Amino acid sequence: MGRGQEGLARLVEREGVSPGIVEAFRAVAREDFVPDQARWEAYSDRPISILERQTTSQPSLIARMIDAAAIGPGDRVLEVGTGFGFQTALLARVAKEVVSIERHASIAQAARDNLERAGIGNAEVVVGDGWKGWPERAPYEAIIVSAGASDVPAAFVEQLVDGGRVVIPLSSARGDDVYLMRKRGAELEKVRLVTPARFVPLVPDDPQKR
Repeated sequence: MGRGQEGLARLVEREGVSPGIVEAFRAVAREDFVPDQARWEAYSDRPISILERQTTSQPSLIARMIDAAAIGPGDRVLEVGTGFGFQTALLARVAKEVVSIERHASIAQAARDNLERAGIGNAEVVVGDGWKGWPERAPYEAIIVSAGASDVPAAFVEQLVDGGRVVIPLSSARGDDVYLMRKRGAELEKVRLVTPARFVPLVPDDPQKR
């Protein structure tokens, strides 16, 4: 483990997240999940541009979102917005299995390659519409969304177990607010605001079919 990687682990530890998440940051090298030309900035607490005008989120934000989801070692997690697979790899360290949806096939393949090189075997990257979730592998104990949505996709309620958690940025005129929500019966209830942030938008394949 490099000095930069340990520094990143200490940074997220100061965020007050669970020890398991700190250890995941110690185990996963962010430099292996960014474009080659951006490896020098991998251990800065900042987002990094990737393919298709997308970004990978800053580490402290990722840590807070994973922590809010309260993922257990037996959980199946749905991630919406794979990026280059860094958050996917972290989730795979704290969950039993991860299904990650990526809209762009080029980014999905880059993430698969990165995860394979990192030896992550319990994460599957699929290409699809994040608004629809991924019913083939449902139900999920937690869903984490890495794109700003105008509202919560209805598919998430259907694909969560009762008591399951959603961590999702909801967009407004001033930016995005990341919320923790929990499924109660057939509804999602808002639990708390996790943090303000800025994300790329969660774009449906068909805006009429949210």
